[in-house]
Parts: sequence; C-alpha cells; structure tokens
Amino acid sequence: MYENRFDTFKNKLKKGQIQACVIMQNENIIFDYYKNRKAQAILHPIHSCTKSIVSMLVGICLRDGLIDIDTPIINYISAYSKYLDDGKRFITIRNLLTMTPGFDWPEFGEWNFGSPMEYSKDIVKFVLERNLSEEVGTKMNYNSGCSNLLSYIIQTVSGMKLSEYANANLFTPLGISDFIWHEKQGINLGANGLKMKVADMVKLGCLCLRNGKLNNTVIIPANWIEESTKPRFLTYEDIGFYGYHWWTSTLKTKENNEVPYYFAMGLFGQFIIVIPQHEMVVVFVSENYGDTIKPMNYFRENIVDIL
Repeated sequence: MYENRFDTFKNKLKKGQIQACVIMQNENIIFDYYKNRKAQAILHPIHSCTKSIVSMLVGICLRDGLIDIDTPIINYISAYSKYLDDGKRFITIRNLLTMTPGFDWPEFGEWNFGSPMEYSKDIVKFVLERNLSEEVGTKMNYNSGCSNLLSYIIQTVSGMKLSEYANANLFTPLGISDFIWHEKQGINLGANGLKMKVADMVKLGCLCLRNGKLNNTVIIPANWIEESTKPRFLTYEDIGFYGYHWWTSTLKTKENNEVPYYFAMGLFGQFIIVIPQHEMVVVFVSENYGDTIKPMNYFRENIVDIL
C-alpha cells in the first residue's frame, strides 16, 4: 500500500546521513530503513531526546507520589540551598520542565549548542550559580542544565540513580534491557546521556501513544502525557512550541487540516515523533552534524502522503 509513496522518501534518507528511520502505525511497522545492519543493532547516542525520557520519568515520580511539580526545587535539593538565593528560591520543577527558570544560559547562542557545564567540577552547582536574566517562569530559553537538575532531583527523591529508576519503572516493563546512560559526578546526564537501540526508541514513542499504558498497567499517568505534550512556549519558531521537555507542532494535510504532533529532538538529527490522531510513531537516528533539523524536514515534507 505504501511502497511507492515511500520510494522518494527512502532515496532522500540514503543521501541524508540518516542511519535509521522507522514508522509505526496502529501497532504495525509500515516502513523501516537502516543504513546497514550495524545501525539496527547498536546503541545510538540519542543526545537531547534524553530530555523527553526524563520528562516521562518525572511523570512516574508523580505517579509514585515522590514530587510535586509546583513545589520549589529548594525543597528537593537542600544540599545546594545556599546557591538558591533571591528569586532562585521560587524556581519549581515545572520551571525546569519548561526551561523557564530564568537563568542566563546562551546554549543556543554564544555557547553554540554546548555548555561549559559539561566541564565543570559540579554540574548542579554550575547551573544554580548562573545569574537570573529573566523573571522565573516567564520565558523559555533552551537550557540543558534544567535536565541535569531534574536528574539530580529524581535521584534525591527516589534514592536511586536516574538510570536505575528508569530501568525499574520504565525500561524493564517495556522490555528494554540494553542501554547506556552516561553520568558525571555520580549523576546521570539528564540532558544528553542516553544511548539506546532504534527499536527501543520506538517502544517509548508507542508508550506515549498509548497514553502511558502497557496492556492494563499504567506506567505513566495519562494526564501526564497530555500535560507534558501541550504547547506552552514558542521561542524557536522553526522548531515548534515547548511543553514539559517535549517539542510540539502541527502538520497540514492535503485537505489543509491541522494535525498536532509532539516530538523528542536530539543533536545531529535524533527524533521520536508521536502523531496521536493517526496512531503513528516516527523515529529517526542520524549523523547530520551540520543540520539537526534535516530529518524533521524530511518528515514534514513526506509524511502527509500517508496521513
């Protein structure tokens, strides 16, 4: 049914440094492309797609009664309370999820997609010591420090490293057994530390598509999936709105209808895209070192053919 429609798409993937692309609809794989067997088998660095998985884990913490997202983070990181002076005392988990703590953080500016945080001796201290340049909660500014703070908070409230908490509460139930979650100073990197297989990225997208339920078991509360993927801040128009560590946007169909979707995005072109209205998950793994958005553009230009 879809073979001819995917011919042009597949040719673009072959020329575009795409390592893998899988499209699942209604629980069936309707398209898959792997550059080679290795691309299918190995653990890929998913970079900032890690952030969206951290958001899923925050939802599980809520399920377990470990946190409240509107409680100031000072209540969860008392060991660092001396760095939370003045307005910083009002920063909440919700602010971290929406990247609105107000820190001066030029990650998409002069830092050029990186951060000196990665070379600091204490990544939590580095983030909290940044000056406030905006009022807390008013403006989204891309900030990987928020994700590392969330990792530290989950570790603090659960008594487990983020990787351990994820393995027990998310990965094992989904049958994900092979992954690497890099850490620094005993804290798993919530911003970009995860490596996993393409098939397991698809599993995570499908869990979101099922509103957090696996068979009859609630892994992530459905209301958290809904809340975390709502469009909240439009800061980077070429990407989309930001929710709780998920990006959101819309597609126009041939009939000119608007179809909402949300996605995890990682440097160099890693994506987990979920289109609830069409029961569809699309995953890209790429090596687009000069153009992170290229796979998303392939998606936007070609997916309407099968919607």
